[in-house]
Amino acid sequence: MSRFSLRRAAPAPADAALPPPPEAPKLVLAPEPPPPPPAPSNDQLDVKLRLHSKLIDELDLAKLEKLERGDMRSHVRQLVGDFVRAERLPFNTAELEELGDSIFDEMVGLGPIEPLLKDDSISDILINGPFQIYIERRGELEIAPVRFRDNDHLLRIVNRIAAGVGRRIDESSPMVDARLADGSRVNAAIGPITLDGAAVSIRKFAKKKFDLERLVEFGALPACAAEFLHGAIKSRVSTVISGGTGSGKTTMLNALSAAISHKERMITIEDAAELQLQQPHVIRMETRPPNLEGKGEIRQRELVKNALRMRPDRVILGEVRGEEAFDMLQAMNTGHEGSMATIHANNPREAITRLEQMVAMGGMRLSNEAVRGQIASAVGMIVQVMRQSDGTRKVTHITEITGMEGNVVQMQDIFLYHRLSTDADGKVRGEHRATGLRPRCLDEMNRRGIQYDTTHFDPSRALG
Repeated sequence: MSRFSLRRAAPAPADAALPPPPEAPKLVLAPEPPPPPPAPSNDQLDVKLRLHSKLIDELDLAKLEKLERGDMRSHVRQLVGDFVRAERLPFNTAELEELGDSIFDEMVGLGPIEPLLKDDSISDILINGPFQIYIERRGELEIAPVRFRDNDHLLRIVNRIAAGVGRRIDESSPMVDARLADGSRVNAAIGPITLDGAAVSIRKFAKKKFDLERLVEFGALPACAAEFLHGAIKSRVSTVISGGTGSGKTTMLNALSAAISHKERMITIEDAAELQLQQPHVIRMETRPPNLEGKGEIRQRELVKNALRMRPDRVILGEVRGEEAFDMLQAMNTGHEGSMATIHANNPREAITRLEQMVAMGGMRLSNEAVRGQIASAVGMIVQVMRQSDGTRKVTHITEITGMEGNVVQMQDIFLYHRLSTDADGKVRGEHRATGLRPRCLDEMNRRGIQYDTTHFDPSRALG
């Protein structure tokens, strides 16, 4: 259940001359989840990283993978014991066995990057060939103290990831979108399109899921804007989340989806499944690339068409990037209000333009005015997220689409983020403010019994 809980309006007394003023929305906190298990110390991580480097140098990894699992584990344990004795590390027998088992598990997992995947402070892992691995911590890139033995070693790991989700990567199909068991998104490209070894990008998912309350705590948006978005999603306002790569679109989509009732049936459609919805009635669908003969491809457009026959209350697209945009607009216009999607764009107006272009990609013989009319009637809200120069993510626009005027889609900004300055250390300073405009969807929120304090639309004060 979402931590943002909006109260319903109480009926006014019969003998009251005027209705009582609306009660301000109250933030109801869910109980704190149990604390996560303690993370390994820096010393333990340092030992593991040095062990990985030594094992990579000394083992014939191709032959090792052909051994029986028990023989492989014994061989790794022996090498770990030799290393610990040579380094004079203070490990007892139980600790030595535990270390050997963990190293073995990491080797049969994703090799040298396995410790990086277990480090919760790392958000992205960027592999530029076998000898150069970068990580992102708190919005800043740094070189990681790990490497692969050679490009063949890296390719084995990439193939292991792709095979885990039924995909392939080879010279005839040198790119792949995949995911790890925890939902982290992986993109890999190999030769001949990369010249210095395989290039792999891993976008990790935080184990503790981001909800609107956590986004408020991190300063991505003020609490009153989060309350407004929660109410809009709950009252079935179709929403598009726009932003650049790594700006937090999927995180925002996951957070906003918590406002959807658990009684509704949802269907999610993605290229690589990464949405983490909390509702019980969710059907997850994923595209499929073509096989070796170039057949069997299933695109997002086919999945959207099929989803509309499955009696969904809402359709959620992980990312709109092509001709499926027209079918998504049709769904939003034909009884599937409250559907959501993400799109790559730098501002809300550009998001509208990109939707027009993607509808045209589908070969639909529609005039520009007809396409814009479809967009204006289908999409109710655009939430723009942006990654700042210091690595922080901010909601920069909450914009409502109000209809058509002539041949132009009309929109109005409700909340904006204003960048004010940048400190000497690169820290960005800014503030959120309302524009003073009253959103039209507020009437629908009121009809559904969702209250919102309209004093938050006062543009004279900073929010948050």
